[in-house]
Amino acid sequence: MFGWEFPPHNSGGLGTACFGLTRALAQAGAEVVFVLPKRFLVSADFLRFRFAEIENVKFRRVPGLLYPYVTSEKYAEIRPNANSNLYGWSLLEEVQLYAERAAAIAAEEDFDIIHAHDWLAYPAGLAAKRVSGKPLVVHVHATEFDRTGGTGVNQEVYAIEQAGMQQADQIVTVSGWTKNIVEKNYNVPSEKIKVVHNGVDLDGLNFGPKKIPLAALKQAGNKIVLFVGRITLQKGPDYFIQLAQRVLELEPKTYFVVAGSGDMEAQIIREAARLGIAERVIFAGFLRGAELEAMYRAADIYILPSVSEPFGITPLESLVAGTPVLISKQSGVAEVVKHALKVDFWDVEEMTNQVVTVLRHPPFQQTLATYGQQEVRKVTWLEAAKKCLEVYQSVLRFS
Repeated sequence: MFGWEFPPHNSGGLGTACFGLTRALAQAGAEVVFVLPKRFLVSADFLRFRFAEIENVKFRRVPGLLYPYVTSEKYAEIRPNANSNLYGWSLLEEVQLYAERAAAIAAEEDFDIIHAHDWLAYPAGLAAKRVSGKPLVVHVHATEFDRTGGTGVNQEVYAIEQAGMQQADQIVTVSGWTKNIVEKNYNVPSEKIKVVHNGVDLDGLNFGPKKIPLAALKQAGNKIVLFVGRITLQKGPDYFIQLAQRVLELEPKTYFVVAGSGDMEAQIIREAARLGIAERVIFAGFLRGAELEAMYRAADIYILPSVSEPFGITPLESLVAGTPVLISKQSGVAEVVKHALKVDFWDVEEMTNQVVTVLRHPPFQQTLATYGQQEVRKVTWLEAAKKCLEVYQSVLRFS
């Protein structure tokens, strides 16, 4: 299995998905070899700790400069600091070098099937396929059309995505939303695509009492509205700030928390200041683990205003923590959660109405939270793993 993000070194949902899926696959009896392109070493003790109960997951590490959601511009910044000629002078060159090293690993390993997560790993999967002759499944967690909002698509990235999808034996998408994008924009027949929704990690959450962040604000009678995610065009943080301005006109004792980081962070901070709401918007940075869980619990409602969201694991995490969610209709997670408020990402007025209703009516808030929490317990990684195993078996039968 090829991918470039895995906890604790993850900055988005892809690493969470890789962790949840590989753990569930191992629980279902599959042996997984996960090849990571990392320039730092993940301690073996840590990996055994995260998979302490599972003995048949092992890791192969490939040295590289890739890390989650790296852009060509950011790669150009960090490349000169890598004192090695192993690294490419551009992100795309690095992707190809990763593929070459991945092919060498594939030649050494004994395996049945190749599974590659997202575009940076597609060339590695294709290289392994050429070396081994084994079938390839590519797992689409996002497309260039999601990341750019459909405008300014990087043609080189698009070409890599298309090559991976065209040459793969089977494609897995995280939602019907993403399947439709793949069919429409990558010239892939519907029958080649299998939808496997993501799950949520129930076992990893501690349901015992926790210290709640922002406790003083809550005790003073303030409400908390939460955004968790990369601060990028795809995630709609600008719509969240517009929402904040409108809600504060109606419910001034409200704070808006942005938990994440990304290339639009400075822009969003400036926009909050321009709108005169900076003192009511808290930028918490990237959170994980107990800190993130506690933030979910502190919030009165969680917002996912994504422009194009292939899935969206964070709303599920919020529901597990007992906090109701408002999610974009332009998301995959909207397909699996019924007890959630759903709006078009651009409809800030309707978003405002829904949020204010939740803040003003605690019984309604509690009903959403209770039914949502019950519902989300059925959205498991084990179910996702079973569907992936069905895909593997189908591909192997016809290969």
